Amino acid sequence: MRAWVLLSAVLWYLTGVGWQRSSERTKKGFIYGKPGHLVKIYVKLHRNSPILVCMDFKRAEKETVDPTYLWVGPNEKPLTGNNRINITETGKLMVKDFLEPLSGLYTCTLSYKTIKAETQEEKIVKQRYDFMIFAYREPDYSYQMAVRFTTKSCIGRYNDLLFRVLKKILDNLISDLSCHVIEPSYKCHFVKIPKHHLIHELFIAFQVNPFAPGWKGACNDSVDCEDITNRNILQARDRIEEFFRSQAYIFYHDFNKTLPAMHFVDHSFQVIRMDSCRPGFGKNEGLHSNCASCCVVCSPGTFSPDVDVTCQTCVSIHIYGAKSCP
Repeated sequence: MRAWVLLSAVLWYLTGVGWQRSSERTKKGFIYGKPGHLVKIYVKLHRNSPILVCMDFKRAEKETVDPTYLWVGPNEKPLTGNNRINITETGKLMVKDFLEPLSGLYTCTLSYKTIKAETQEEKIVKQRYDFMIFAYREPDYSYQMAVRFTTKSCIGRYNDLLFRVLKKILDNLISDLSCHVIEPSYKCHFVKIPKHHLIHELFIAFQVNPFAPGWKGACNDSVDCEDITNRNILQARDRIEEFFRSQAYIFYHDFNKTLPAMHFVDHSFQVIRMDSCRPGFGKNEGLHSNCASCCVVCSPGTFSPDVDVTCQTCVSIHIYGAKSCP
């Protein structure tokens, strides 16, 4: 029996298990460091972070002798003793149930040896890897909508009556979704239609919002309530769009009816999504280009006090996720 075969058999017997090297390229959810470059990572609030590898991909593809890993968290604090931080013996780090204060710079220093084959001379090599982790939330959706109705005149109480009735109908249509109509308004204008006379039209605008009184009851104690409110507001949008589509169908396809003086103007329905962020979060496409549509936690030196889309400057703030300026 050849020596290498015998040795393999002995090793197998002594360990009782087989082993093989596997490339981490095939494993999902791993993020490697980049020497000399900051790696930005965005973790959704209350979710686990991806697995950070204290090694660059090229190094991971090579043999590494006597590796040691030293992880340091935000504000250069050691990461030991934190039950949210999981660090493996091979230098992989994961943060569980990510929260705003866990945002910041995570640095790992990899130390390993190189050994010259001919002299057995050992040399220690160190490499630092920087990961910048930010907590983020999905933005809260609301929708700005606009419609037009014809009217007999810009003067008279019927315009106001139509406006109030329409708002009530829409509120009832979406009330079970904890959504409601806010900031409704209308103006009456004279409109010249090509090849027609002047007509009067009501230009009606309103916003559909997912935070009707009691909206938190729809969350069912979910920590990611924006997922629920956003799903509800999408349903509300679809219902309202279908309502006005049905108005157009009734008025323009039922030939047995005379078109009333006040009716929905076909193709006048317009909708625009408007995003907002919860306090302590904001959007910044320049700083967070990889998460441009996200509400990212406000960095030190900034804050967001209310439902807005940007973090404001406040130099006295030294934490992530500030909601006020001292």
